[in-house]
Amino acid sequence: MALQELYTKYNRVWIPDSEQVWKSAEILKDFSPGDPTLHLQLEDGTVLQYPVEGPGQLPHLRNPDILVGENDLTALSYLHEPAVLHNLRVRFVDSRIIYTYCGIILVAVNPYKQLPIYGDGVIHAYSGQNMGDLDPHIFAVAEEAYKQMARNNQNQSIIVSGESGAGKTVSARYAMRYFAMVSKSSSNKRVEDKVLASNPITEAIGNAKTTRNDNSSRFGKYTEISFDRRYQIIGANMRTYLLEKSRVVFQSENERNYHVFYQMCACADQPEFKSLRLLSADKFNYTCMGGDTEIQGVDDCADMAETRRTFSLLGLKEDFQSDVFKMLAGILHLGNVVIKAVGSDQSSISSSDSHLVVFCDLLGVRGEEMSRWLCHRRIVLASETVVKPQPKERAINARDALAKHLYAYLFDCVILRINQALRVPGKQHSFIGVLDIYGFETFDVNSFEQFCINYANEKLQQQFNLHVFKLEQEEYMKEDIPWTLIDFYDNQPVIDLIEAKMGILDLLDEECLFPQGTDKNWLQKLYNYLGSKPHFEKPRLSNEAFVIQHFADKVQYQCRGFLEKNRDTLYEELVDVMRASKFPLLTDFFTEEENNAVTKVKVKAARPGVKPANKQLRSTVGDKFRSSLYLLMETLNATTPHYVRCIKPNEEKLPFEYDSKRVVQQLRACGVLETVHISAQSYPSRWTYIEFYSRYSILMSQAELRAGDKKQICRTVLQRLIHDSNQYKFGRTKIFFRAGQVAYLEKLRLDRLRTACIIIQKHLRGWSQRRRYLRLRQAAIIIQEYIRGKRQIKRTVTAAALKQGWAAVVIQRHCRGYLVRRLYQLLRVAAITIQAYVRGWMARKRYKKMMEEHKALVLQKYARAWLVRRRFQTMRRLVLNVQLSYRVQQLRKKIEEQNKENRGLVERLTSLANTHAQSLDRIQALEAELSKSTKEKASVEEREKKNKEDTSQVITQLQGERDKARQENQALQQKLKDSIQQMTDNFDGLKKKLVEDLEREERLRKVAEHSGELQREDLEKEILALKEENRRMREEKLQLQTQASEDTQINKELQEQLSQLTKHVKVIPELRKEINILQTEKDEANRKKKEHIQQTREKMNLITRQLLGETKEEELILRMKKEAAENSENEGDLLFAFDGLQTATRVVETQLKEQRESYESQMEALVFKNDHLARENQQLQALFQEKSDVNQSIGQEVARLTAENMVIPDLKQQVAESQRHRQELETQLKEQNTEMTEKILKVSSELQNKLEKERSQRQLLEERNRESTIEREEIQGRLEELEEEMEQLKRLHQTENETKNKLRQETSRLTAENMDFEEQIDMKDRTIKRLQDQIKALQAPVKVNQKAAQVLPKEYLGMLEYKKEDEDKLVRMLIRELKPRGVVVNMIPGLAANLLFMCVRHSDYLNDGNKLKSLMHAIITAIKQVITDHQENFEILSFWLSNTYYLLNCFKQYSGEEEFMKHNTPRQNKNCLQNFDLSEHRQILSDLAIRIYHQFINIMEDTLFPMIVPAMLEHESLQGISSMKPTGFRKRSNSLLEEGRSEGQAYSVSSILQLMNSFHNAMAQQGMELQLQGQAIRQLFYLIGATSLNSILLRKDLCSCRKGMQIRCNISYLEEWLREKGLQGCSAMETLGPLSQAAWLLQVNKTTDEDAAEIRQQCRELSAVQIVKILNSYTPIDDFEKRVAPSFVRKVQGLLQEREGSNQLMMDAQYRFQVTFPFCPSTQALELLQVPSSLHLGFLTRI
Repeated sequence: MALQELYTKYNRVWIPDSEQVWKSAEILKDFSPGDPTLHLQLEDGTVLQYPVEGPGQLPHLRNPDILVGENDLTALSYLHEPAVLHNLRVRFVDSRIIYTYCGIILVAVNPYKQLPIYGDGVIHAYSGQNMGDLDPHIFAVAEEAYKQMARNNQNQSIIVSGESGAGKTVSARYAMRYFAMVSKSSSNKRVEDKVLASNPITEAIGNAKTTRNDNSSRFGKYTEISFDRRYQIIGANMRTYLLEKSRVVFQSENERNYHVFYQMCACADQPEFKSLRLLSADKFNYTCMGGDTEIQGVDDCADMAETRRTFSLLGLKEDFQSDVFKMLAGILHLGNVVIKAVGSDQSSISSSDSHLVVFCDLLGVRGEEMSRWLCHRRIVLASETVVKPQPKERAINARDALAKHLYAYLFDCVILRINQALRVPGKQHSFIGVLDIYGFETFDVNSFEQFCINYANEKLQQQFNLHVFKLEQEEYMKEDIPWTLIDFYDNQPVIDLIEAKMGILDLLDEECLFPQGTDKNWLQKLYNYLGSKPHFEKPRLSNEAFVIQHFADKVQYQCRGFLEKNRDTLYEELVDVMRASKFPLLTDFFTEEENNAVTKVKVKAARPGVKPANKQLRSTVGDKFRSSLYLLMETLNATTPHYVRCIKPNEEKLPFEYDSKRVVQQLRACGVLETVHISAQSYPSRWTYIEFYSRYSILMSQAELRAGDKKQICRTVLQRLIHDSNQYKFGRTKIFFRAGQVAYLEKLRLDRLRTACIIIQKHLRGWSQRRRYLRLRQAAIIIQEYIRGKRQIKRTVTAAALKQGWAAVVIQRHCRGYLVRRLYQLLRVAAITIQAYVRGWMARKRYKKMMEEHKALVLQKYARAWLVRRRFQTMRRLVLNVQLSYRVQQLRKKIEEQNKENRGLVERLTSLANTHAQSLDRIQALEAELSKSTKEKASVEEREKKNKEDTSQVITQLQGERDKARQENQALQQKLKDSIQQMTDNFDGLKKKLVEDLEREERLRKVAEHSGELQREDLEKEILALKEENRRMREEKLQLQTQASEDTQINKELQEQLSQLTKHVKVIPELRKEINILQTEKDEANRKKKEHIQQTREKMNLITRQLLGETKEEELILRMKKEAAENSENEGDLLFAFDGLQTATRVVETQLKEQRESYESQMEALVFKNDHLARENQQLQALFQEKSDVNQSIGQEVARLTAENMVIPDLKQQVAESQRHRQELETQLKEQNTEMTEKILKVSSELQNKLEKERSQRQLLEERNRESTIEREEIQGRLEELEEEMEQLKRLHQTENETKNKLRQETSRLTAENMDFEEQIDMKDRTIKRLQDQIKALQAPVKVNQKAAQVLPKEYLGMLEYKKEDEDKLVRMLIRELKPRGVVVNMIPGLAANLLFMCVRHSDYLNDGNKLKSLMHAIITAIKQVITDHQENFEILSFWLSNTYYLLNCFKQYSGEEEFMKHNTPRQNKNCLQNFDLSEHRQILSDLAIRIYHQFINIMEDTLFPMIVPAMLEHESLQGISSMKPTGFRKRSNSLLEEGRSEGQAYSVSSILQLMNSFHNAMAQQGMELQLQGQAIRQLFYLIGATSLNSILLRKDLCSCRKGMQIRCNISYLEEWLREKGLQGCSAMETLGPLSQAAWLLQVNKTTDEDAAEIRQQCRELSAVQIVKILNSYTPIDDFEKRVAPSFVRKVQGLLQEREGSNQLMMDAQYRFQVTFPFCPSTQALELLQVPSSLHLGFLTRI
């Protein structure tokens, strides 16, 4: 579409304005080619006739409001100066956004206010993001440079330029801070801190206050930040350009000298500076020329402390710092040296000048020489040397020249030392350079400094233009679009004018060679040689200036001072004086061979530089600057540049004030408008196909939308909408548009939406008017009815009728009052009675509770006393045993001494012989006992073999019965299907017959109509009664099903009890007998239920037969006619009972199948238990063998203790009886299982019979409906009988439950008795061992080398014994090689922790501290090793977090502390640790658990983080509501590594929920505590909320009303997930509060004062900075939405000023909630826990 066609009504244009530069106007009339004027209306309502001289003279079109405020200026549809200026104004003033992209340029507008957008959280947010994903920022440019360096291994440069006061230094500082944050080195050298520390030093010696900026950089600086191969900072290097030396000796009004001078004067009273003899700043000539010596808000003393701190941080010693301060103080004192005029051509300095004396003392020079050569000059002639005095002016110039040289040399020395401190010995792999250089300058008086600055900017602009074209060409080639040359401004002629041969610099250097050269002579040469150049002009009204046409503007330079500043000469005599100084630093400055402080970068230049013609010219300032500029350009050409253009919005330094004139001047000067011009020449607007499709699908037809390929759809639509194919191009992934085409498409879209809105409004208004009309019509009818009724009442109502009515009302009032009072009195009496009974019951209950508590206290008193007495008796027995053993030992010693004295060797030999004989007798006795034990073992093995054979027979029999039952079930199912088919056929025949009867009865309907109605009413009542009875039958069937399920549950409980009983005794036969009895009772109950059901069915059949039999033919005809319409409903009622029977049959079959499967599993369990009993028998045999060994060691002395050992046979007999009792119980249980199986088969056959009978009864039911009227009363009586029978069945069921409870009690009693037997056996064993110890003590003279094993009377249950050498194997099996996916491990959560604790308990029981410490150290070390080796394995970390938590709980639960023991069972309290306090180990385990938890959270956060922004913010969960506005932002070609990768992974909120489900399932599978799961989920939800909110704050495109709807929808999904998982109480939703409030803030109205107050009230969890940021960033998606007015934002900001809290913009996404491990006592009984064989822990012994 041609651009002229867009000048239509309602469109807006920009026209020039003298004050605002550009102002907006609206077109009032369509413009046609050839019209002389354009009809416009300004924003203030003024109508204007804008003259149009030709097609090219039309004013610039204004972009639609929807495109205003874009992040990238090149994304605007119309690209021109007013559009750029307006877009920057909207972003800066309205949205308070200071950064904007312009292609590859970042435009930074100085806000003159501290903004909270540079915190560490913002740095972390931009780290790793592609350029354009977030809002424009200096951090985005820095991240792009860092990413390209790491990805392409190519050096980078960031070029920061702008006017003084535009914020160049701050921007460069933030870029360097970003690099220091994201690339921290792992070494301890803290190189990044040193790099940042160089900024305060360079600002102190190189920055000063000017009229435009309080901290203006008066030199150019290029800082190279070096990186190693891991892209961590290893050092830096700094190069400086064109220091403003003249500022040392001269400052303009309201300006200052360099900051360091004022910092020193502020610290003059400090001890370190007293030797410098400094004065206040207003007393030095060099610091008081500008007037005010202080800057508001700046503390020079504090800045000096910071400068000295950074000196020390960089490693610059105190001696060097002292030398620097001496030099600076000497310069200040030199400025105060008074030079007096002696005549007109001479001058002198007093030798007593105090400042000169101080200067000479500080710098170590001779005062006489200084005072002489400041006022004189040596002239060397051909034959002699002449000393010539100098006038005062030249002497002052010589003094100032010396001061400037001293400061310049000092500046270079400090930079050199900084570079040496930042240089590291490692090899530099790559670097990023940050160039902080002056921008284009033009003042009223421009001199040599402005000439050099503008010359540098010309070079930078040329490099920028070439780079822009290179990027454009790459983009076009990437999208396969033909590249066409674009005309643009080439500044090469201007550069040649300055630096070419016989150019301005050459002529200047040539003139400097002549001693008598003057500025005017040089200017005349410029006129002669360069007057014909197009970019060089001679001013009309001046002969002391020249004009150069730069790329930004024409600049007039005054030639005065050019030669002097270019020469920059210092008298040789003063140089000699300085060289003779005793001050080393000063001497080094003036050595002839001075080391080069700047290290040159070996890079290849893009183009060869111009070499000077004469070697002598290299010493001039211009030549030095040109050389350094060439070096800089070589460096920049060898790197990838990134551009930052700083803009100064106003001259008054007011925050967020926008002066369009000043801004447009800087935009022209910094190349932004040139970039816009280049972009506008080609295809500036570039949208992806997906963005175009989603935005302009409203312009597509249905036929176009039905096509599958979106690319082809976009091509078709564009060819239809825009006929000129040159206005757009189709690339591989994007569509390229000419300027104005996107605005045209927006206009078409807006027109389509406006048309649709008009249609919707038309229908809505019509509907509203119709509705209003109907309401009015209805109201009129009602009013008419009311009025007509009133009239009728007036005609009919008399006085007598009114009196009667009033009397009736009075009577009603009194009657109703009496009734209400009577009812109130009854209720009052009832309430008082209830209160009396309730209060009495409560008092009795309170008294009963008090009595129970009193009795409990008495019982506790006696129980505790008994426990104390028992403990005392035990201790006394132990003490007596120890005393007895000690006395025996003493007696033995005495006996030995007497034997030595009285007996000889013969008696000893005799005693030994006797002892040997006794030993032989004892061995024979033990051999006899061993043979007896062998026989007993054989008998036991035979019994076990017989038991196995019986068990296998029973299993075989049960399997046969199961197969038989399965076959019978299949036969019954086949019969059921046949009967169903037969009933269906019969029903169809009956239906057909009924239809025939209906046709026949139609003829007789009129005869019996009246009688038929009466009988039909009676029949309907009877049918309702039948329906009620059917409902009761269904309830009875449900009760039967419930009872069957209860029976199944009872069987399961019996099986669990059986698994416990088989550990001690065999009670299976008795249990089977009990089950047989229960089954008999159940059969009886089932038989009664069967009879009841059969009787009910017979009654229903009889009722049906009676209903159908006794009805007369005429009545049947009438009833059938009346109920013809209800025939289908009655048929449904008749079929309902049959359907219910079918459902019940399926349920019963399913239950039977489940019962069979459960019985099969129970039989398998019985087989497993039989094997377990066999293993226990083997263990018993081993015990018997151990007892026989003990008997062998006792010897003949056991004979004396036979009286005490007679208890052992009795105990063995008791054990045998208990075994026999256990076998009987096992036999009974087997019999009961068999009987249960038979009864279940019987029940299934009975149910099948019932089903067949019910089918037959179903057929008879329709024939017997006629007999229902006669037996109606009998049915009611029988129903009462049925209810009584049901009550009897309930009582039977209750007795059955009581029987089962008794069975459970009996089994628990037997178990307790078994435990008591085992405890008695243990006590006897301990008694035997105690006696053995005494015997061995008495046998010491015979068996000296034998040691008695002391066995303490301790509890052994719930412990695992292992050998010391098996410790490593234990840790390896249970920790290092344990797999979380093991079946046993998953079935028993915390199994590993429980087994480890059982081993710890055994070490505590043995009172072996070394073994316990070794085991705990091995456990903790192994767990640390596992989590270190599997740092990224979520499953292993989850498993060990759960087990560490379980182990920590075990240490607490069994620690013996009262606060942990109150939840334990008595058995668990007996298992508490006795000897060691593991509180220290608990703390270590707690720290280890915290470490595992944080590592566990890190893995989940790393997995979740990439999903958050795409799923929560970018994915559109509400279909049909597009919440994203395509911006057409042009990302850099290198910004994305692979574009397809970002499009391939499309996350949604379902992705997050799936991931959360996987996390939750893993935690639940490992048995993790619910509170611990809640803490982990809360941390993840916090990450989601913080990351999402940070992205909203940094992305303007996410701040819209529709996006708020999407976010709130996604939050609701997360909340629903929490409710589904039962995690509402973990406070996870509270962490999403800021995000939820931000979404609400995007949706709420933002116009009135009430809205502002509501925002303050609702957004409690958002800080004031965040609220203002969201309001400023709010972006409408359509033209129908409105932006937030700046006045409203200020209003909200005023309301939020009183709010206290953090002013941070970003949420800390890395914040971690403190984890707590709640104590949850375990119900797991350690004594019942068995070691699974799959863990291969056979070396552990269960005590």
